[in-house]
Amino acid sequence: MKLTKEQLAELETPCIVIDVAQAQANICSMQQAINAAGCTLRPHVKTHKMPFFAKMQMEAGAVGITCAKVSEAEVMAEYGLRDIFIAYPMVGAFRIARSIALSRRVDRLILAVDSIESAVALNQAALAANVVLEVRLEIDTGAGRTGVLWEKAPEVAVQISRMQNLNLTGIYTFKSMVYKGKTTEDNALAAQEEGELMAKAAKRIHEKGVSITEISAGSSPTGIRVAQTRLVTEVRPGTYIFKDQLLCGEHVAVPQEIAVRYVATVVSAQHESYAVIDGGSKAFATDIPLKAPPFFFEGYAQVEGRPDLCLMRMNEEHGIVVSKCGHTGLRVGDILTLIPIHVCTAINLQNTVYLLEDEKITRSCVNARGMTV
Repeated sequence: MKLTKEQLAELETPCIVIDVAQAQANICSMQQAINAAGCTLRPHVKTHKMPFFAKMQMEAGAVGITCAKVSEAEVMAEYGLRDIFIAYPMVGAFRIARSIALSRRVDRLILAVDSIESAVALNQAALAANVVLEVRLEIDTGAGRTGVLWEKAPEVAVQISRMQNLNLTGIYTFKSMVYKGKTTEDNALAAQEEGELMAKAAKRIHEKGVSITEISAGSSPTGIRVAQTRLVTEVRPGTYIFKDQLLCGEHVAVPQEIAVRYVATVVSAQHESYAVIDGGSKAFATDIPLKAPPFFFEGYAQVEGRPDLCLMRMNEEHGIVVSKCGHTGLRVGDILTLIPIHVCTAINLQNTVYLLEDEKITRSCVNARGMTV
């Protein structure tokens, strides 16, 4: 992405700029790859949190969208998205009540459970509301967060299938770059294992007499390869729409495909070796550890066109841009564009972003940012 001086002058920094044409190209590339593998795509909206981009994904051929939270799904439904999977354990009376209300507003709502306890509570609420809720059972295939233990999935599936007001239609997982329980840089190995584990889990569930039709897996680093195993029916990548340095490190993106830039203004340059920009941890993402395996990133963002400069540390409102060679050459008032390591959390920090489309800059609301329920 190359912003002109005139375009930069339109921006209020710190901010994020999204190249709409590049995002569209990334959407189409993923959709074509998943179609070619005979799989379906249900993209995760956690990355962009904007109905504008969700609709773009649907128009390209996605079967529906994935959300992390009920509140996120409510926003998407408000803007006309009608087929939604909330890929997060449905626990808590407040969350369940809102999900039931949402199920009456959309064509299809799929909810997630990973335990008998959560399924029982969901079934009781559905019975009281006189609705039948579609659910998927989450299985832990190695990521070590939510999901029923793989070996226990069949017995849990059997019990859920007997619940009157729940319709168990599938299983899902999030595994990403894990192989045999450990982080890996080999997405082919990670994806093959993911597909095999989920296919075996589905087979064992079928052998228990439970009929499920959907096997959902895949993330941005593994999504295409998982689909190509032809062992799953659906993949749910998110970051692929914008891409970032993390995906480049995982060998599923190149820098030219990154559709997002941080933009910040130098507000202080008192020292030769570093300068201070107006974007800190309240504006830009800090969730990826620096100088840690497997990628050993030196900063939270790379200054575009200046490989010697990176965003090394941040306080709440201050970003410290450091020079590898000891001299930044930056002056107060300089406007920098930076390429992020991880884009998802950065978008969630913004009330609005700037869209670059047909060489014009417009400001757009991040409608579902900060949705935590």
